[in-house]
Amino acid sequence: MDEVTGAQLIAEALKSQNVEYMFGIVGVPIIEVAMAAQAAGIKYVGMRNEQAVRQLSGCVFFSPNRPAMLHLLLVCFSVLLFLPVIVIGGSSDRNQETTGAFQEFPQVEACRLYSKFSARPSSLEMIPAVVEKAVRSSIYGRPGASYIDIAGDMVNAKIDRANVRFVSCCPAPPVSQADSREITQAVRLLRAAQRPLIIIGKGAAYARAEKEVRELVEVTGIPFLPTPMGKGVLPDDHPNCVAAARSRALLQADVIVLLGARLNWILHFGFPPRFSPHVKIIQVDLCAEELSNNVRAASALLGDIGAVVRQLLETVRSWRFPSDSQWWLTLKEKMTANAQISKSLALRSTLPMNYYTAFHHISELLPKDCIIVSEGANTMDIGRTMLLNYLPRHRLDAGTFGTMGVGPGFAIAAGVLEQTQKSAQRVVCIEGDSAFGFSGMEVETMCRYKLPVIIIVINNNGIYSGVDPKTWKEMEKMGDMTTIAPPVTLLPEARYEQVMSAFGGRGYLVRTVEELRSALQESLNNTQMPSLLNVLIDPASDRKQQSYFILRSNSCY
Repeated sequence: MDEVTGAQLIAEALKSQNVEYMFGIVGVPIIEVAMAAQAAGIKYVGMRNEQAVRQLSGCVFFSPNRPAMLHLLLVCFSVLLFLPVIVIGGSSDRNQETTGAFQEFPQVEACRLYSKFSARPSSLEMIPAVVEKAVRSSIYGRPGASYIDIAGDMVNAKIDRANVRFVSCCPAPPVSQADSREITQAVRLLRAAQRPLIIIGKGAAYARAEKEVRELVEVTGIPFLPTPMGKGVLPDDHPNCVAAARSRALLQADVIVLLGARLNWILHFGFPPRFSPHVKIIQVDLCAEELSNNVRAASALLGDIGAVVRQLLETVRSWRFPSDSQWWLTLKEKMTANAQISKSLALRSTLPMNYYTAFHHISELLPKDCIIVSEGANTMDIGRTMLLNYLPRHRLDAGTFGTMGVGPGFAIAAGVLEQTQKSAQRVVCIEGDSAFGFSGMEVETMCRYKLPVIIIVINNNGIYSGVDPKTWKEMEKMGDMTTIAPPVTLLPEARYEQVMSAFGGRGYLVRTVEELRSALQESLNNTQMPSLLNVLIDPASDRKQQSYFILRSNSCY
């Protein structure tokens, strides 16, 4: 007999599905699963906290027990962020179900609410089939999370290999095209548009449709906006990018092409007053249920984004939106005005620095091919406008759920990938000081694996805003800080860089522009270990004033 354990079957099944990386925290009952994965050639990265782990394609995350599974429910939210990940969790022995076993919890049922697939193999024979279905479910259609529950007694149990139902690697997801009648309608709407706009979403990045999207933009001459994780599908410095006039573009556009973007809170639901009440939406999406969500689509194009854009190009090639139109003049005027405001803020020489000054000098030094990870409130929002992306799938941030704590996990996953591929691309993780606190201990993980990640903590002493050290000391004299300190405040000038130094990385305390540029350049030159720059900025620093206006006359449309 050629016997194989449950742990080996899990590892071999994952390997047969081309899984390359596994992230997790080991413990009873699945230590052996991680060891078997390594033996099968899968790279295992041990994390410090489940909540720090998020997903890049081709990754598995697993947890040892039920409390860890509660953290993993956050990972399962990737079904709502639409990124593929396989989650494996250990659970009680099968013969202990309903007996009050140690940390017993209905994991399969809990994860079913937040994942595309959730199951426990009924036997050792079925492990490869369940793994294949989990992987297939996570990547077919709109991507998301799958959960596999492994009973403790299945890990070391053995079975004759001849009795196992082995399954080959699932095929690549099928590519579908849109209804030709809807394509005709979409082109008719574009040709009649006075103020057309293309919005490039995360779906276009995931679909790897950058070639087709670039051709559509450049053939038609239509201005475009990227969503946060759609940045880089086309470079942010592309002449048709109107991100600097985002509010005006959204409000005044009369026809909008949504390429893998959802009309959720990030795009103000497509509702007035941020959008015209008369706007016509051409929606391209892989998920039928997403079509006409919040705003009825004038043309609903269901299919793969790359394939659908190719269909559009076949029909629209003979038409081009004029570059000297009033629409282009209006957008360029607003872009110039906004750029001048941002520049005036960025070039201020006062200390402490403001957000715009810090980001201005960071952006001047970052390589164009670096992967930017970002999370926080103002840090992430301002960073989206100040830190440009030039390549697709090179930006990761808190996304639709705005979940804090994702940054270090994203950076570790990206760092492992770049380290393995020896691409020399740098991973730069830009954190608000509050956001860094959620998963800051993951700097030990970065140091343990010598990942060349650069963390930049934009430290304003609080959540949204804080107070300076002098004010803090005055408040301490007034009595009990639990009743005096504003809830948004954190300890002024906390020494976050020392957390990195404690584990062997390089830590820098930054107060001035000169210190910022020197520390960042030194960190970029050092590819052997991670670095952390603790950038102290003005606690009162804020975003530039946002403004938009409402067009009320129907004749404007």
